[in-house]
Amino acid sequence: MDSMNRRFAGIAVGILGVLWPLGAQSPPKANPASMESFQLPSHGAQLNALVYVAAGAGPHPAVVLLHGFPGNEKNLDLAQDMRRAGWDVLYFNYRGSWGSPGDFSFSHGIEDTAAAIAYLRQPAVAKQLRLDPGRIVLIGHSMGGFMAVQGTAADPAVIAMGLISAGDMGARIPQPLPKAMEQVTVKAVSAGLAAEGMAPLAGCTPDGLARETIANAAAWSFASKADALKTRPVFVVTSDDGLAPANGAFVAALRKAGNGRVKTLHLATDHAYSDQRRELSAAVLAWLATI
Repeated sequence: MDSMNRRFAGIAVGILGVLWPLGAQSPPKANPASMESFQLPSHGAQLNALVYVAAGAGPHPAVVLLHGFPGNEKNLDLAQDMRRAGWDVLYFNYRGSWGSPGDFSFSHGIEDTAAAIAYLRQPAVAKQLRLDPGRIVLIGHSMGGFMAVQGTAADPAVIAMGLISAGDMGARIPQPLPKAMEQVTVKAVSAGLAAEGMAPLAGCTPDGLARETIANAAAWSFASKADALKTRPVFVVTSDDGLAPANGAFVAALRKAGNGRVKTLHLATDHAYSDQRRELSAAVLAWLATI
């Protein structure tokens, strides 16, 4: 009899073990955090893209997170942290980069950045992602910083801009460039681009990108954008990668133009901020909280 009772007790416990989780489950959380992947349209191409959607009904402010050349450090840890802080974060790959169709070029990257902003502003997209299309910030690392400067300067409705070791590509080319120095400059710029690694990029060559940079150097230089950026918050983060002097010159140009909302930070680390990721994230979040 005791044996039978123990068997029945065991069966009862087993049944409860199956049923109890069903009864104990919490109701589904309203508007949970999520990740939406999709193809972002830009000039006839469908770019690989995703959005880290923040929890809550929103509408959330949004960051367009722009990767560098070729984009090995994607800064998706920053995207996760920004989402936890209540921001939607859009990440995408420019045409011809990391599997996105089309040919890569710096001009195409500038166009793709504008297309990404326009996509987020579509009413149906903003509703789906629970974001506020009137509160969009651009944050870019390395070449992504270059894209952020071009995109923010061209779009007065972008409310702020963050730069992480931004590459001022136009400033690298002497202005005016003497004809006798053109080939030497093409060779030097081409070699620098090739050294960065171009395997993830399609439809381009180091020589072609170098010539594109030289042809647009004056129009693309950060100093030429200072007046267009003089009223908006700007955060400039630098490291020990050799780009700090050029970024410092841009900060000086912004302040000279009358921008009193420029914040700076220097972290003693490499271009990828390899041993300062937490510090970088904390600084970015603190700055975003002030916007």
